Amino acid sequence: MSPDENVVLLDSTRAGVAVVTLNRPKVHNAFNPDVINALSGVFEELRGADHVRVVMIQGAGPSFSAGADLAWMRAAADYTKGDNREDAGDMAGMLHKLATLPQVTIALVHGAAMAGGCGILSACDMAIATKTASFALSEVRLGIIPAVISPYVIRAIGPRAAHRYFLTAERFDAATALALGLVHIVVEDNDALAKESERLVKQIFSCAPGAINAAKELIAAVAGKPIDHHVISDTARRIAERRSSDEAKEGLSAFLEKRKPKWAE
Repeated sequence: MSPDENVVLLDSTRAGVAVVTLNRPKVHNAFNPDVINALSGVFEELRGADHVRVVMIQGAGPSFSAGADLAWMRAAADYTKGDNREDAGDMAGMLHKLATLPQVTIALVHGAAMAGGCGILSACDMAIATKTASFALSEVRLGIIPAVISPYVIRAIGPRAAHRYFLTAERFDAATALALGLVHIVVEDNDALAKESERLVKQIFSCAPGAINAAKELIAAVAGKPIDHHVISDTARRIAERRSSDEAKEGLSAFLEKRKPKWAE
């Protein structure tokens, strides 16, 4: 067990929804090996949780996450190259587990979302932020680079914006994050954050959970690929399989019978 087993909290008591809370408020939910390992375990647990349809990620206290813990970074300065590679691999593995969860993942961002915090929200399917939230890819100021988070952040904001924000490490506000595509929705305050997340949950619950997972896999398979014979064949195969699924049959029946499908009841 981690030296501090409460650095990440999982609440899955509500039907269909799990809430993951980064729980180091005194250090603005900064990452260290305990946090990374705890998140990795939680995401692995949620992967097999068929009853969960939405996973929300939030930060306790004044911030979403301030990035890497300074004490951890000081210790890492004395790591061997092998130690650093293992350390980075743990972070990369955790982000991949989050990015490939079958459920819809939503980051609820308030306060600071720096470095690895940006990585977490970029690995989620959706992100909502309060208008006072602030963001930065601050690694180069410390002589390092945003390596393991880069696939997710660049996927969110594109390489052109990455050139600016990876290379300057400047802070930017929620309005800029919205314009970049880093977040999808900006709201007034924490109360509005909760209300908007509830609106999204209701919308997601109206959709078929298996189809949502298949749609996530579709995006990963198609994004950035040339529209060649392989992509044309693969997408045709995917829709053919979906059309013959029990969910598709139920969805069509519900539509024709003017009733809610089973998953929306």
